[in-house]
Amino acid sequence: MSDSWQMYGDLMSAFVKAIPRSVYGDVRRLMPLAWAVVGLCFTRKVSLPGWSEMVISAAKFASSHVRRFARWLNNEAVKPAEWYPYLLRTALKDWPTGQRVLVALDTSVLGPFVIIRTSLVYRGRAIPVAWRILRHASATVSFNDYKPVLERTLEALPQGLVIVLLADRGFLHKELIRFAKNRFHYRIRVTGDTQVYLPNHPVTSVSCLCPPAGHAHFYHNVHIFGPRLGPVHLALACPEDQTDDPWFIVSDEPTDLTTLDEYGLRFDIEENFLDDKSNGFQVQASKLDEPETLSRLFFILAIATLYFTSVGVGVVRARVRRWVDIHWNRGMSYLKIGWAWLRQQYRRGWYRFSPYWLDPLPDPEPAIASRCKAALPKRQWIASFLC
Repeated sequence: MSDSWQMYGDLMSAFVKAIPRSVYGDVRRLMPLAWAVVGLCFTRKVSLPGWSEMVISAAKFASSHVRRFARWLNNEAVKPAEWYPYLLRTALKDWPTGQRVLVALDTSVLGPFVIIRTSLVYRGRAIPVAWRILRHASATVSFNDYKPVLERTLEALPQGLVIVLLADRGFLHKELIRFAKNRFHYRIRVTGDTQVYLPNHPVTSVSCLCPPAGHAHFYHNVHIFGPRLGPVHLALACPEDQTDDPWFIVSDEPTDLTTLDEYGLRFDIEENFLDDKSNGFQVQASKLDEPETLSRLFFILAIATLYFTSVGVGVVRARVRRWVDIHWNRGMSYLKIGWAWLRQQYRRGWYRFSPYWLDPLPDPEPAIASRCKAALPKRQWIASFLC
C-alpha cells in the first residue's frame, strides 16, 4: 500500500469525524481536499500537476486529476469559513475553559492580493484561524475590511477561551477598540502621533512620553484619540538596541512587563506567512487570479499547517524528535518536524500520531536557533509605573 494512499485514508477518516455531513454535504467534496494535503506533503509545494502524481484513482490521465483539483478550487459549495472551524475546534478540544490564548492579526501581500489573517500563536509559530483575501493595492486595510475576519475568529475558536488579540499599528482603529469590548482583550501597537489624555495633564502625543533607552513606562486609565476613547492602558518601551523604533502598546488590561512579552509574540504570525511562501508551501507559484479560489487554496494550507503541527507535537511528546531533527536541541518548528515525520512514517513503519490535536500545555522543548543566541541574556527593562 502506497504512502500517499495511507495518508489519504488517515485524512479522510479525520475529516469525516470532525466535520458534520450536513456541513460538507457530499463526501466527494472532501476527497480532493485530502489528496491536496497529501500532494502538498510529498511534493513540498503548491502545484496541481505535482499533486496529481500522488492521486490514486480510476482516472488514467494526469490532466483529469489536475482538472479535479481546479474544479474543487472553484467550487462555491466548498466554504472554508464553515468547514475549517470544526477541524480547529477538534484540535483544541482539550484546551480548558478560561485558558488565555494569543491571536495575532496581520496582513500579507501576494501579487495583486492582500491576505488578512488571524492566527493562534502556538509554540514559536502560529496556526491559521480565519482569513480573508482581497484584491487590494497595499497591505494597509480598513476596519471594515478585517472585521469579518475577527467575527469568524470568534466563531472558530472554542467557547470559553480568553482571547488576547495582538496587532500592529496598521490596525489601530477606533472601531477595533470599540468592537473588542466584552469580546476579547488586545495589545495593539500605536503610532507616535496618537493623542493621549493623562489624568490632570494637558493633551500630548505618545511620542512625547517615549522613555529613555532601556526603560519601560506604564500608564493606566488614560484616554486616547480625539474623542477620548478609554479608559485604556499604555506600555511604552525603548529598546537599547533599537532606539529609533520604540514600542508603544495600548491594552485594555493594566500593563506591565508581561504586556511587552505578549506583544513580542505577534511576530510569530510572520513566520506563519513565511511558511506559506518561501520557507514552506511556495504559495506564490499558484498563479490563481480570483480571491475566492485563492481563499480555498489557503484553506488547504491551513489544514496542512494544523495537520503537520499536530503531528510534530506528537513526535516531541513521544521523545522521538531526533529521528527527523538533526539538532541536539529542537531546531525545527513543530510544523517542519511533523512534515518530515509524515513523509517517512509509512514506509519506515513509524508511529502514527493524532492528525488534529494540539497540546494545551506549555512547550516542553522550546526551539533554539543557535546556542550562541540561546546564551544571550533576555532583554532587561527598567520599569516605571507613572499613573
